[in-house]
Amino acid sequence: MPLCSVVIRAYNEAQHIGRLLEGIRHQTLRDVEVILVDSGSTDSTVAIASRHGVKITHISPQEFTFGRSLNHGIREATAPFIVIASAHVYPVYPDWLERLLEPFADPQVALTYGKQRGHPVTKFSEHQIFRRWYPDHSIPRQPHPFCNNANAAIRRALWEQHPYDEALPALEDLAWARWAQVQGYAISYVAEAEVIHVHRETWRGIYNRYRREGMAFKQIYPHERFSWRDLVRLWISNVWSDWQVARSEGVWRREWWNIVRFRWAQFWGTYQGYRQSGPLTWALRQTFYYPPSAPLGTTGRREQRREVAPIPYHEVED
Repeated sequence: MPLCSVVIRAYNEAQHIGRLLEGIRHQTLRDVEVILVDSGSTDSTVAIASRHGVKITHISPQEFTFGRSLNHGIREATAPFIVIASAHVYPVYPDWLERLLEPFADPQVALTYGKQRGHPVTKFSEHQIFRRWYPDHSIPRQPHPFCNNANAAIRRALWEQHPYDEALPALEDLAWARWAQVQGYAISYVAEAEVIHVHRETWRGIYNRYRREGMAFKQIYPHERFSWRDLVRLWISNVWSDWQVARSEGVWRREWWNIVRFRWAQFWGTYQGYRQSGPLTWALRQTFYYPPSAPLGTTGRREQRREVAPIPYHEVED
């Protein structure tokens, strides 16, 4: 039996999936099963995965939800730990899997998730979101259920007790993490388990992503509210914070309008997803929406670099 099964959800990811699979091949942890859940790709995604010896399973596009796709893949898995990765991420270091699984030495840890950073094609404001959501320091037991299934791992035995919610349009990871914490289990953030997340979205795509997440958040927390006032306040405060970072990095002239557009798509989408009333949880509001108190890039600090050499992707073909 392998130590972990990596479950990858994919739809037309031929441009990216080869790099993820190459990164898995470079891992120090060798006893790994890789499962691709393909939801109707029409490009060469499945062919690329086949060349890497991946176990491939299918669901139809009509069946797809994030939760249903994951449940389908995990049923095919045989390992006690399930690593979940988006098809458009790739690990930075060869000990990615090793570090992501380390916290499970504590039997109370139900879920771990790792750092994400952007790619050169990532929009400026999304870089700031990644830095906010995924700090440079690990948090062995975090107090809220935030996590992200682009780069996470769970105990299969707990998933058997409580599979992912297949009805949610997004945030199936948050819903599962919330359940785990209610049961008394812990969530661990592992900064060393770092991936690059490639988001190449249209403005409409960004709006739709946040609208979908707003809808899901409202289903998970029915009494929460995201008002017009919240939209305006958060849009202005995040634009201003991003502008300060852009100025400090000397890219304000190039990025100022992209920042305005990204943050509007983010919060207009969130507002459209909520559209109802109820109080917001303060800890989760901070985690999801608020800029840091000091603008990133103006604190004089640089992101920590590890002594482990990164995977040399420039030496491999995608």
